[in-house]
Amino acid sequence: MGLPFIKEGNCLIRYMYGEKLCIEPWGKNSLRVRSIKGDTFIEEDWALDTRPADAGECAIEIDDKQATIQNGKIRAVVRDDGMITFYNQHGKVLLQEYIRNRNDFSRYCSPLNIPAREWKPRPGGDDYSLTVRFESDPNEKLYGMGQYQHGFLNQKYCRLTLEQRNTQVSIPFVLSSLGYGFFWNNPAIGWVSFGKNLTEWHAVSTKQMDYWITAGDTPAEIVEQFTEVVGRPPMMPDFAMGFWQSKLRYQTQEELLNVAREYKHRGLPLSVIVIDFFHWTNQGDWKFDPQYWPDPEGMVRELKSMGVEVMVSIWPTVAKNSENYEEMAKKDYLVKNDMGITTHMEFMGNTVFFDATNPGARKFIWEKVKQNYYDKGIKLFWLDEAEPEYGLYDFPLYRYYIGPAIQTSNIYPRYFAKAFYDGLKEQGEKDIINLVRCAWAGSQKYGVLVWSGDVDSSFRGLREQFTAGLNMGLVGISWWTTDIGGFLRGNPDDPHFRECLIRWFQYGVFCPVFRLHGERLPHRKPIGTSGGGAFFSGADNEVWSFGEEAYEILKKYMFLREQLRPYIKALMKEAHEKGTPVIRPLFYDYPGDPQAWEVEDQQMFGPDVLVAPVMYENMRRRPVYLPKGSTWKNAHTGEIYEGGCTVDCDAPLDVIPLFLRQGGQVDFRI
Repeated sequence: MGLPFIKEGNCLIRYMYGEKLCIEPWGKNSLRVRSIKGDTFIEEDWALDTRPADAGECAIEIDDKQATIQNGKIRAVVRDDGMITFYNQHGKVLLQEYIRNRNDFSRYCSPLNIPAREWKPRPGGDDYSLTVRFESDPNEKLYGMGQYQHGFLNQKYCRLTLEQRNTQVSIPFVLSSLGYGFFWNNPAIGWVSFGKNLTEWHAVSTKQMDYWITAGDTPAEIVEQFTEVVGRPPMMPDFAMGFWQSKLRYQTQEELLNVAREYKHRGLPLSVIVIDFFHWTNQGDWKFDPQYWPDPEGMVRELKSMGVEVMVSIWPTVAKNSENYEEMAKKDYLVKNDMGITTHMEFMGNTVFFDATNPGARKFIWEKVKQNYYDKGIKLFWLDEAEPEYGLYDFPLYRYYIGPAIQTSNIYPRYFAKAFYDGLKEQGEKDIINLVRCAWAGSQKYGVLVWSGDVDSSFRGLREQFTAGLNMGLVGISWWTTDIGGFLRGNPDDPHFRECLIRWFQYGVFCPVFRLHGERLPHRKPIGTSGGGAFFSGADNEVWSFGEEAYEILKKYMFLREQLRPYIKALMKEAHEKGTPVIRPLFYDYPGDPQAWEVEDQQMFGPDVLVAPVMYENMRRRPVYLPKGSTWKNAHTGEIYEGGCTVDCDAPLDVIPLFLRQGGQVDFRI
C-alpha cells in the first residue's frame, strides 16, 4: 500500500483518517499549512491575503517513509503518521509537532495516545474544537502575540487568550529565538499555551486548521517576511509625527479651540487635537450635536490656520433610539444574538454594535461619517470600542455576517478599520491614519494606529505598556501609542501622579506617536441632559496642567520630539517599505549579542537611539545595557562607551537615559 501523499502543483497533500493536510509555499522562506476534516478547504485566506510571488524554488519529494517540501530556507518533513517537523537551511530543527503514541518507534514510544492535531466535533454542527500541539524547547524565547497586559516581553511560559478585549490586542504571530516565525491564521476565539513541556494552540470552534511558518537568520528577516504576506502600513503623514493633544473630553467647540489657541500662544508645537466621544446627538447617529459644536467647518478652518489637524471619535455602537437603528436592523447591518436579548453594551443607553464584517454595513457607516464629518473638513477618525467591547464577553452569544463570533470575532477590528480606509481612499486621500483601539493581523495596511486602551494611570501601567508596545511592533503594528499618563484615574494636582506623568511623557517622546490623553480626576459635571451635553468631562490634561516643574520638563521634551522629526520620518519610511518596527527590543538590531535577548526594560527607537525609561516611582538612577558591536554616546553627558557594558545612569526627574549609536543618523545633546 502506498503512502498517502500526492503532489498538486506546488502543494504537498496528505490524506489519512478523514483528514486532508496541505503544505504549500507562501512567500519567501515560508510555508502555509492547512488541514481539514473532509476534502475541500475553506476559500478564506484571512490575514494571508497579501500573498507575494513565491521566492525561491519549491521542491517536493515523496519516498516510502515520508514526504518533504522545501521553500528557500525552510523545509517541512511529513512522516507517514502525519507528524510534521520544520527545519532551516542548515538542517536545524525549528519546530516539531507533538505526538505521543505507541507507534512512534523512531522517537519515543508512549501509550499516552496524544495527537498533534486533535479535532473534536461540536455536537449539532459542522465545526470542531481544535488543538494543535508542538514540542517545546525550554530555552527558547518567544516574542510578539500582540498586546497583553502582563508586563512580560518574553512570552515563553505564558498562557494567552486569543480574544479581543479593551487593552488586549490578540495578534497570534510569535517570533522565536530559534530562528522562525509562526502565525496562527485563525480569527476564532481560543488560547495558546507556551508551556515548558509543550506548546498548544486551541480554537474553541473552527472548521479548518491554518497556520503559516517562516525561517530567517535574524529577527528582522522574520518580521519582514511576515509583513510581506499580511501587509505593511502606508507612509505616515508628516503631521502625525508631532505632538497630539487629547483628553476625556472637550465638551464644546469653543473649549477645544481655546486649548489649541493656548498651545499656539505659548509657542508650543501641536500637530493634532482630538474630539472625544459623546460629542454626538446619539450613539449611532454619527454626527455633531449642533448645540455644542455649532460650526464644525469654521472650527476646522481655524485649526488648520494654526497648523493643527482635528480627529473625531467614532464608536461602533448604535443606540436603539438612534435615527439609524431601524434601517440598520432591517438591512442586517447589526451584530446579531443567537440567544437572548440583543443588547451588546449598556453605556449611556442600550446599544448594539454595527456589523463591520458586512460590506454593506461598512459602506453605510462610512456614508454617514462622510456626510457629517468628512464633508465638513475632518479626515482623521478615532475608531474607539473596536474590539468590540461587549458588556459580556460571552462570544457564543453573537453572530456576524461572516459567521459565528466564536469562529471569527478576532478579525472584527480589522474590518472596522477597513471601512474607513476604503472610504477615505475613494475620496482620493493618501497616507491615511486612523486611531484604533484594537487590531488583528494585517490591520496595519488599513492605516491603523493602535493605542493600548484604557490602561491604569500608574507606574505599573507604564511598565505594562512598555513591553506591550515592543511586542506589538514585532507583529507588524509599527504605528502604536499609549495614553500618556494612562487613562484611568490620575489627578493633575497629585504629586505622585505628576511624577508618573512626567516619566510616561518622556517615554512617549520615543513612541511611534506622541499623544497625551487621559480621564483625569476630579470629573466635571455634564453641561446638559441630552446629546453632547449628557456626559461628564475629566479634569484638565494639557501640558501646563501639572504644575510649573512638570511644565518645564514636558516643554523640553516636546521640543526634543520636534528635533527628531526628520529621523522619525526615515523610520516611518522603513516601516512602510519593510514592515520594520519603529520601537523594538535590543535583540532586533543586535541578534548576535546574547545579553540583548535578556533585556526587557530598554528599547531601540530606530537603529540609532537606545531608550531606557524610568518606570518606578522615586527612581533616580538605573542601569543601562549597551549592546555589543556599536559605540554609544550618553545624550545627556556626552560620555562615550564601547558596547557590551552596563552603565549606571543618573536619572533625576527631568532625565530619561538615552544613548546614541555613534555613526548613526542622529546626534543631539539634551
